[in-house]
Amino acid sequence: MNVYLSKLPDVDGLIPTRQSLLSRLKDYDDNESWRDFFHTYWKLIYNMAVRSGLTEMEAQEVVQETIIAVSKQMPDFKYDRAKGSFKSWLLQLTRWRIQDQLRQRQRDEYLVTTQAYEADSNGTVDNIPDPVSVDSTWEDEWQRNLVDAAIRRLKTQATPKQFQIFDLYVLKQWPVAKVTAALRVNITQVYMAKHRLTAMLKKEIKALEGRF
Repeated sequence: MNVYLSKLPDVDGLIPTRQSLLSRLKDYDDNESWRDFFHTYWKLIYNMAVRSGLTEMEAQEVVQETIIAVSKQMPDFKYDRAKGSFKSWLLQLTRWRIQDQLRQRQRDEYLVTTQAYEADSNGTVDNIPDPVSVDSTWEDEWQRNLVDAAIRRLKTQATPKQFQIFDLYVLKQWPVAKVTAALRVNITQVYMAKHRLTAMLKKEIKALEGRF
């Protein structure tokens, strides 16, 4: 992760999900809430699947099946913070979908193999590898995804010029002289943009912590 972003407020702990959002997701036709949910989480699920050894196509299937699983469970879903975080619940759904893809891959490979060879008596679709370091990988992806989501929201709120400055100077860590030359701005503008947008980004992260 970018050195600067590692200094942002701690988003690695339990991130609660606002009951108001979960209530809205119970309405399958609430397109805005589902769109918000998808854009916030699809990359998290996808990256988790890829890091567990799936191909791009398999990872896309995991995203699709996980979102479908969430939508099917939402009507009867009762959020009880004492029984666990939303993050843990979503991880479990994602883990199951990843395992489904691994089983499907093994079944496909088994069928191809049996066309030329007799089935190995020890072969079984249950002998699949667990997704590698699932819990620690999920924590890493959760934090990275939260920061990325906050940056996307920040981009819609800042002026194009200010975000350009912030992107080059803070996110990409260009030297200030290179930023001023590339964007034709002065040092004060660079420092002011950094100060203002850093505060805005921290606010966005806290807002997302409150929602998800």
